[in-house]
Amino acid sequence: MNKCIFLDRDGVLNRERGTYVYRLDDFEVLEGVCESLQQLKNAGYLLVVVTNQSGISKGLYTREDVKKCHEYLQKHCNNLLDDLFMGQYHPSISASLSRKPDSWMLEKAIGKYNIDVTQSWLVGDSPTDIEAAKKIQVKTVQIESTFEHKPLSPLSDYTVNDLYQATQIILSSGN
Repeated sequence: MNKCIFLDRDGVLNRERGTYVYRLDDFEVLEGVCESLQQLKNAGYLLVVVTNQSGISKGLYTREDVKKCHEYLQKHCNNLLDDLFMGQYHPSISASLSRKPDSWMLEKAIGKYNIDVTQSWLVGDSPTDIEAAKKIQVKTVQIESTFEHKPLSPLSDYTVNDLYQATQIILSSGN
């Protein structure tokens, strides 16, 4: 079985803007992200992005726009990410299990990559990220949002300032 780091996108890998980030001009990879991803990859983790992208269902942008941002991130970080799962629905438009806090995106990755949840982690910046991971018994690290106030989840195992700090916790945990 494989161990995995599930990663939220906006606020974890790229700068949160307060609005939807779907244009390459607005997509800024956060400092230390590529180095952190490399450390996690060197430790044997799969790296899977799980992101809510409700602007798609609102008609603000397309799946292709999201994929272009992901491709940019991949090129910037030497193709370290193993996969991208996105929930494109918004609760005001269409109910969907693919949207966090439901765990469908994570469960889909678990099935596809034979992931051992006992050796896996999720790094996110919102309570919905943490809630999705806890539904399937994955350990969690919440990054405190620097752009806007997002509440901290009491369910999170750890709270840190950035992906680098999350990486250090994960690597020091022994799994």
